[in-house]
Amino acid sequence: MGRNGERREPAVRGFAARAGGWSVRHRWAAVGIWVLFVVLALGAGSAAGRVDVEDSDQLSGETSRAARIVADAGIDEPVGESVLIQGKDGRLRATAPEFEAAVADVVKAVEGTGEVTAVRSPYAAGARTVSADGRTALVRFDMRGDPETASERVAPVLAAVAGVADDHDALRIEEIGGASMDKTFDDAFGDDFRRAEFSAVPVALGILLIAFGAVVAALLPVALALTAIMATMGLMGVVSHLQPMSETADSVMLLVGLAVGVDYCLFYLRREREERRKGHDPRTALRVAAATSGRAIIVSGVTVCVAMAGMLFTGLAEFQAMGLASLMVVAVAMVGSVTVLPALLSLLGERVEKGRLPFLRRSKPRGGDGEDGSRFWKRVLGVVLARPAVSVAVAVGALLAIAAPALGMKTQNLTLDQEFGDSLPIVQTYDRLNAAFPGGSDPAEVVVRADDIEAPAVRAALADFRAQAVRSGASRGPVEVSVHAEENVAFVDVPLVGGSDQDRAEKSLALLRDHVRPDTLGKVDGVEAPITGQVAGSKDFNDQIVGSVLPVFVFVVVFAFLLMLLSFRSLTVAVTSIALNLLSVGAAYGILVAVFQHGWGAGLVGAEGVGAIISWLPLFLFVILFGLSMDYHVFVVSRIKEARLQGRSNQDAIRHGVVTTAGVVTSAAVIMVAVFGIFGTLSMQSFKQMGVGLAAAVLIDATVIRGVLLPAVMALLGERNWYLPSWLRRMPDLSHDEAALPGPRVAREDGPARVTRV
Repeated sequence: MGRNGERREPAVRGFAARAGGWSVRHRWAAVGIWVLFVVLALGAGSAAGRVDVEDSDQLSGETSRAARIVADAGIDEPVGESVLIQGKDGRLRATAPEFEAAVADVVKAVEGTGEVTAVRSPYAAGARTVSADGRTALVRFDMRGDPETASERVAPVLAAVAGVADDHDALRIEEIGGASMDKTFDDAFGDDFRRAEFSAVPVALGILLIAFGAVVAALLPVALALTAIMATMGLMGVVSHLQPMSETADSVMLLVGLAVGVDYCLFYLRREREERRKGHDPRTALRVAAATSGRAIIVSGVTVCVAMAGMLFTGLAEFQAMGLASLMVVAVAMVGSVTVLPALLSLLGERVEKGRLPFLRRSKPRGGDGEDGSRFWKRVLGVVLARPAVSVAVAVGALLAIAAPALGMKTQNLTLDQEFGDSLPIVQTYDRLNAAFPGGSDPAEVVVRADDIEAPAVRAALADFRAQAVRSGASRGPVEVSVHAEENVAFVDVPLVGGSDQDRAEKSLALLRDHVRPDTLGKVDGVEAPITGQVAGSKDFNDQIVGSVLPVFVFVVVFAFLLMLLSFRSLTVAVTSIALNLLSVGAAYGILVAVFQHGWGAGLVGAEGVGAIISWLPLFLFVILFGLSMDYHVFVVSRIKEARLQGRSNQDAIRHGVVTTAGVVTSAAVIMVAVFGIFGTLSMQSFKQMGVGLAAAVLIDATVIRGVLLPAVMALLGERNWYLPSWLRRMPDLSHDEAALPGPRVAREDGPARVTRV
């Protein structure tokens, strides 16, 4: 007891409570340190510069070895372009005078631009670029200058080809190649992703305005998320000298940073408001929020960081960059939420309610216990807790049914027409080229390095390889060889039978790798001959991803289990947390396969079934979703445990925990579904798959998992929810005794439990 008979509030322990208490006592210092940190991080990143992932680092297997050979030799492979020429009626042959005149005009036009070199007519000796039926021909050439900037210089060439096409109405004259495709896609979709990123913040702010009904309260989560993202951008520049970064990592970091930054601030701010509505003074409200929501933020943040760290085990530079960038932004947002946020709330006080929207009525709690949650969820919980066994059976059965299609998941790098559809003329050109020259648009490339590339044995092996590549059925030709004598490197281009059909093309690739190469180039000592190309790159990447699944899965699940075990000191909570999260991820996989692989309901999301899921997405979704799911789970279970420690019965604690968190979980989920849903509206199939997968998983997690399955399972388990074997009780105690916090207390007498005030 304190002076005047006041009850002295017990001290609370834990990093979050101590950090929040310090920030409240030193408000301006906490805000100043945060601003200084953000400025210094940005400055350090600018001063250090940034190293991005090289193309060769993004590859794996033989594809990576081939890229290293080319890089070590200092060879800049020029960007190749082709002009396809064929009669529009499908009958005009390449020997027709009009056809020959068009070819001559194309050669003259592209040479006249000054941007190309090594122009090769289909009529030149040994060119072999007239189709087998004699009705399609290719004019081939290379772009001058730096291959990395070829797309910026290809416009005059495209204009020249278009001019020739206008002069020959009976012929289809179309350009395709690395530079022209890059330019076309950048013009059509380059701003797609950036628009989605920029629209994410206004969407989140709009939802927060509805959730809080006040401008200042809505701006706080967005401000925290944006400053965390800014600081992480600077830190990425510094860290990139150890682990190169990428534009994809930037985008993923922005998405994750916005999601967790807003979530964490929502958790904290909602709890602080709730405590003030109970009648606590502002300092006590902040102290309770720090010890409860603050702790939940730290547990969740560390778990999300562990999940993101799983991407470091893939062995793929792009994934490692995404994992490290995401890990950093989560850590920064977590620290900001338990330090600068309480300082800002202390400074603002009641002014956090400033800028109230007149058309949104301020909600008034019906009591002091914080149970001003959704009426909908109260009704749902009434049913769930009355029949928990039936609720578990129905929810698990529904989730397993949704997840079932995932058993037949097929992953691959999407082809051009799968990724973009047929909305662009260049995609139709790609299909025509593949039809006339199977595999010609994406040939396999054998990169041969020898001690002496001109040695007779090497020359003979190259000739033998060309012959056997066609004889084996892997290619119909033409197989072209270009030799760089000074660097002792040769390139062999092999159009694969199967063309854009990934499965058939991979069988042709296997013939080259497993039979043709060992029987020819493999017999010459000192010769390396890795096979690369689009098909090979897709297969090697897919193999690397598949090989990474087990170590990533084990790392994420084991460490998440240990963190939950240490944080809640309950074996049951740790096991159920993992099981529920895996169910959520499985259901998201099932939706992905149903919509994008089989095309079921694809029209509802403006997509179409393409027969496959892009190869990097399942592992990416597992890591991201497993981490983000812990936000809700930790927050809800923390409130349930807090209520249980304050003396409530098991069912009452579950009801209290779920209902009091319903508003914040719903708000956070709506924001994430809306932001991820934006990416589901983009034109590229891979972004659609990512957006729909993430949005569906978050929706399932916030409704079926947290609103039905979690309370039903905990109701069935009763006191076993908090079971911890005696041999585990020597573990470090990272839990926090929420029972020491001010708030409702349950006094047990002979009759039912009743709530009394502290």
